[in-house]
Amino acid sequence: MFSSSRLKVFVLSALILMSAASAQTLTVLTHDSFAISEEVIAKFTQETGIEVEFIAGGDAGETLNRAILTKNNPIADVLYGVDNSLLARAKAADLFEPYESPVLDQVASRYQFDPEHSLTPTNVGYVNFNIDKAYFAEQGVTPPADLMDLTQAAYKGLTVVENPATSSPGLAFMLATIARFGETGDYTWLDYWAELRDNELMVVSGWNDAYYSAFSLYGGDRPIVLSYASSPAAEVMFAEAPLSEAPTANLFCETCVFEQIEGVGILKGSKHRQEAQAFIDFMLSEDFQADIAANMFVYPVREGTPLPEAFLDYSQIPSEEESASLEPSEIEGNLKTWLLDWTRVVEQGQAPR
Repeated sequence: MFSSSRLKVFVLSALILMSAASAQTLTVLTHDSFAISEEVIAKFTQETGIEVEFIAGGDAGETLNRAILTKNNPIADVLYGVDNSLLARAKAADLFEPYESPVLDQVASRYQFDPEHSLTPTNVGYVNFNIDKAYFAEQGVTPPADLMDLTQAAYKGLTVVENPATSSPGLAFMLATIARFGETGDYTWLDYWAELRDNELMVVSGWNDAYYSAFSLYGGDRPIVLSYASSPAAEVMFAEAPLSEAPTANLFCETCVFEQIEGVGILKGSKHRQEAQAFIDFMLSEDFQADIAANMFVYPVREGTPLPEAFLDYSQIPSEEESASLEPSEIEGNLKTWLLDWTRVVEQGQAPR
């Protein structure tokens, strides 16, 4: 027979073992730009008992490709970072288990880009060109004011963009040019890209390479970089010494900014569906949404979420006239052809027609 004290020890040990056995680890595959405060993730674990492990998969396009290549033996339960420009590719690969979060009623309807709920919107950014203001001041050259300016001799060899096949901002910009110039007529989106190519456009695989290697602000030779409308605010927030103004400016013009809505989804084959649902709900919570802007420099989608002061002072949201968009169904039906045409013209140097 156990003594009373030994019985208490036995029961306590059993409870500890049962708790350890029931603890779950949720694996989340993200792109390299994902960031959130450790304190926020710790709060999720404290509230749910679910540990979260993150796997960085490269740029958004590379991360999606990784999920597609491993879909028969998924390396994660949840995939974050598929946006409205990549939705067609993800759906074609049949990656996700649909889930309609009860917290979606806190998200503006304009951001709910997937009516089938394969993806839950989490944040929104605005893809556009950033200008190194000091470069143009030192050179005595007027910064570009329109997308067409980038094809002119004055800006030859000054622009860097990301590859649309591997990068979500790169893909967003390609889609913006399709929306702006169209596919038919005397001057199409491929004519525009051919002129960019002939004006010594640089194409790199992802945003980090473009911004931190090629961009003149960080030692490169390209003072025009495809980035985000929030990048000037980020420069102020992370400056080593206080700044009175941002060192970069946004190029906003007619239909030259692409609204990029990112989402999160449950990968098919996950053995932790309930945990995945709980994490998606948490990503729409007040705590998580309030932490997004200062960490990923994109905007939260939950209505009423406060923003950092630098966002209010140095970041911009484009007007309706400045925003370019395409219907997801149009992207889904044409994306493969568009990427092939882009590769043919830009990387292989062929004529646009």
